[in-house]
Amino acid sequence: MYRRKIDETMLKWKSSPNHKPLVIKGCRQCGKTSSVLNFAHNHYRHVIYLDFHEHREFGLFFAGSLDVDTILLNISAGIPEAVFIPGETCIVLDEIQECPDARSSLKFFHRDGRFDVIATGSLLGVSGYKSRDAREEEQRAAIPVGSEQIITMHPMDFEEWLWSNGITDQHINYLRSCLTDEKPVNAAIDSRMRQLLLQYIVVGGMPEAVSTFHQTNNLNDVLSIQRGIIENYKADMLKYATQADKGRIRECFESIPMQLAKENKKFQYSVIQKGARASQYLGCLRWIEDAGIIHRCYNTSITELPLSGNAIQDSFKVYMADIGLLISMLEQGTAWSILRGDLHGYKGAIYENLAADILTKIDRQLFFFQKDSGMELDFLIRYRGECCPIECKATTGNSKSLRTLFKHHEHYHVDHAIKVGDYNVGRAGQLLTLPFYMLFLLTET
Repeated sequence: MYRRKIDETMLKWKSSPNHKPLVIKGCRQCGKTSSVLNFAHNHYRHVIYLDFHEHREFGLFFAGSLDVDTILLNISAGIPEAVFIPGETCIVLDEIQECPDARSSLKFFHRDGRFDVIATGSLLGVSGYKSRDAREEEQRAAIPVGSEQIITMHPMDFEEWLWSNGITDQHINYLRSCLTDEKPVNAAIDSRMRQLLLQYIVVGGMPEAVSTFHQTNNLNDVLSIQRGIIENYKADMLKYATQADKGRIRECFESIPMQLAKENKKFQYSVIQKGARASQYLGCLRWIEDAGIIHRCYNTSITELPLSGNAIQDSFKVYMADIGLLISMLEQGTAWSILRGDLHGYKGAIYENLAADILTKIDRQLFFFQKDSGMELDFLIRYRGECCPIECKATTGNSKSLRTLFKHHEHYHVDHAIKVGDYNVGRAGQLLTLPFYMLFLLTET
């Protein structure tokens, strides 16, 4: 098992008094089940594991009365080896979205208080696509509001990837000190981090892909795993989407590499199909987003806080939630070129999606700024109480947009910016340059 941040979250949850049942949601195959079971077996004497996807019959345990004693009686009848000891037994409800009655039971387990319950739910496990509002309204009766703690889990982030490669907290604290003091990273650590960044681009954070990479060191094996995950996503689109939307959702998903390969990377429905309109595909795009497969990056009307308040809802880019999955969707040979340090393909899309991957996995919302005049800032974040642009550069060089930004402070009200790329740490006036691998450290708001 790899070290995951969710482990610390679950330990904090268990240690808090009167804690509620825990619900961990996330995209398929991001490591929810393995992390929960590893935690449960390490911290409880007895673990009861119910997988509602593989064993639909387990739903019968929750049919009828949701009284906890009745549920335990039903489980013990179906699973004779189950042991229930208050404070020592953890009940794991896997793929809970497949059993609404089990989701409703969390309220009763919370009231009862004798047993810890951890549930996992895949964001793709919805019974046919409807609008987000309509689906939430339909399922509201099954959700025990106020009786559960909900956490979203991502694929492995860049810091977790570093841990899996033997990078310790001491190394990361050293990098953090370089950021704070604005001093260059020493050559040995810089070289190793650059290598690990290139590997992360092609492997990404899906645990099975990471494990395969470490076990075989064979990129073909990694690509096979990643493409298998992509095909599983497509299969789920056909399985869970309504009949009318099945084809459109898949078309929308498969257009993402083409969207990012454009000079202007704003999402355009016409790229999906000539003459396509937002009214035809808006719901399909939201379905993919709700599934945790993609993230939107919204254009803003001005470069000021609050970014969410200044977002333009119909002007956005779309990035894959995991950089490794994007690379597996590109043409054959792309991954090998990246490992050699060639990141110039797809008009900067690889660098931008890498930044989106890292930023969203540290719980940053994505925003950018673009004007018809040609001025464009790759990302905007709230950093140290200010609106801070981030420019992602695959090559060294000046940024015309940043020069314009600083020259016209009266229009843009930006005092500082960050440029990440093939650099070491350095500062030139208002501009801080960072090596790309330090992007995950920009957590300060």
